[in-house]
Amino acid sequence: MGDGSVVPRLGNMKALLGIVAGAGASYGLYKLISGQVFKKTKKNPLNESPSVKSSQQGGIKLRPGSLLAKVSGLDVVCARPDDATSEIVHQSPNKLELHHLKMLLSRLQTIDNVSNRAQFLLTLGNAAAFTVNQNQIRELEGIPVIAGFLSDPAPEVRVQALNALNNLCMNIQNQEQIKLYVPQVLELIEMSAVNSDLQLGALRLLTNLSVTDKHQHLLKGSVTLLLSLLVVSSEALQVQTLKVLVNLSSNPDVMDDIVQAQAPASVLLLFDERTSPAVLLRLLTFVGNLKAWRPSAQVADELRRKQDCLFLVMLDESSQLHGKLVRLLSHPAGEIQAQ
Repeated sequence: MGDGSVVPRLGNMKALLGIVAGAGASYGLYKLISGQVFKKTKKNPLNESPSVKSSQQGGIKLRPGSLLAKVSGLDVVCARPDDATSEIVHQSPNKLELHHLKMLLSRLQTIDNVSNRAQFLLTLGNAAAFTVNQNQIRELEGIPVIAGFLSDPAPEVRVQALNALNNLCMNIQNQEQIKLYVPQVLELIEMSAVNSDLQLGALRLLTNLSVTDKHQHLLKGSVTLLLSLLVVSSEALQVQTLKVLVNLSSNPDVMDDIVQAQAPASVLLLFDERTSPAVLLRLLTFVGNLKAWRPSAQVADELRRKQDCLFLVMLDESSQLHGKLVRLLSHPAGEIQAQ
């Protein structure tokens, strides 16, 4: 993220060599110069005005990282990039004020350190649990800043970006901006390791975004991805995936897209007493929503010609699901029986 520092001109290097040659350091400085002329040092973008310290031997001011500072043996004090924000990130989220949020968003865009980026996003995410901060972050144009870290190289940074957007998504006005990043969030689910924190964070965000029917149409093309994830993931991920599917299936306007989606036949294996009750209950709720949909005879015939579509796997008369549902009537949990 930082620019390379400017390499001193060769003439300046020779002049410096001449200054210290009399002290018997010519050879050592030559070795140092030869290693530094072609080497660029990294500049910290937060350190726009590096601090300087006056030498007590002539009042010379040394720039941190400069060749003279390195060979002089003098101590050089460099500004710590996190000093201005270290106190903020340890404050209670409900005590952060507008200027705190503004500082965090500003520093977030220039910081190189991965752990600092993750910490700043964590702090912003915790602050976004409060309505006043949700509004202020939006007004500071912080949502695009945070969403920009969905493509960060570090997985832990992407996770914290998802978590922050998830909290911000509790605000209806914020959803109008966050919905723009749905394709990127779906890509994270598809490309990330199964059962990873990235997948879980992405599904939580989509769950909040799909609570109302206003943005559910953005997810109608993701049903196959969600069903595929359902059959290979852990219980925690299955529950979160089903929360999204239940939300979508409650909207009649997207039902046509849902029943046409490709569905793995192995999803039927989940309709079993050995499946976690938390998963099974939501799975039955999803199917209940599907069965409330009544296609015309013509539509049903067209769907039967679509190989492996959800209609054939779960709703058609030929589906094996019907027998599995009958067996679940003897499930020990009364709630499952009722559903």
